[in-house]
Amino acid sequence: MTDTVVIIPTYNEIENIEAIIRAVFSQSDNLHILIVDDNSPDLTYLKVEALQGEFKDRLFLEVRHEKSGLGTAYIHGFKWCLNHGYEYIFEMDADFSHDPKDILRLYDACHKEGADLAIGSRYVTGVNVVNWPMNRVLMSYLASKYVRLITGMKIHDTTAGFICYRRKVLHAIDLDNIKFIGYAFQIEMKFKAYLKGFKITEVPVIFTDRVKGESKLSSGIISEAIFGVLSMKLKSLFKRS
Repeated sequence: MTDTVVIIPTYNEIENIEAIIRAVFSQSDNLHILIVDDNSPDLTYLKVEALQGEFKDRLFLEVRHEKSGLGTAYIHGFKWCLNHGYEYIFEMDADFSHDPKDILRLYDACHKEGADLAIGSRYVTGVNVVNWPMNRVLMSYLASKYVRLITGMKIHDTTAGFICYRRKVLHAIDLDNIKFIGYAFQIEMKFKAYLKGFKITEVPVIFTDRVKGESKLSSGIISEAIFGVLSMKLKSLFKRS
């Protein structure tokens, strides 16, 4: 797995960052991690720098000037990973909502079973969410249903942020033309991969809400996802015609 890297975007994750780094590295001695930090006021990046001496040539850090959105953080990370030759590139949150033990399952879905994009899915076998309030569970579940209806994608968890990409998927997508920066970014990336005919699979996982730190979810991010999906679908139809 020396060809595998996990991108973890951070903003004020000082309470979680060391624990998540150690948990990811405990899955395999060959995994690499890239932290993309948006100049966290709580100095998350300094903790990462301190750990780099312990995890030499395995833990990497990119610090951006300011908080610029989840999507742009991942685009920054994708480009870095492509430039450094990785074959399998993960998206993962810093707050333990995604279980590091599932990394190998997503990797196997691509490496052994031939998927181009493997999604850690909360909804492929029901609703596998722990510690979320019911209104948020419903919002997330219905949002995925809505996206599936509008786009035609046969994906149960369209807003999932725990993903393994094969290198060729990210190469094929015009990363500079990705429009959305919040949770709609996750939808847009899946939709672009779907339109290009890549093999997408969902691996059932249990999603657990964060215990430490604060959620970055906002009403603006939600509205971007709702209205952005419609514009994204319409643009794809015009391009086809």
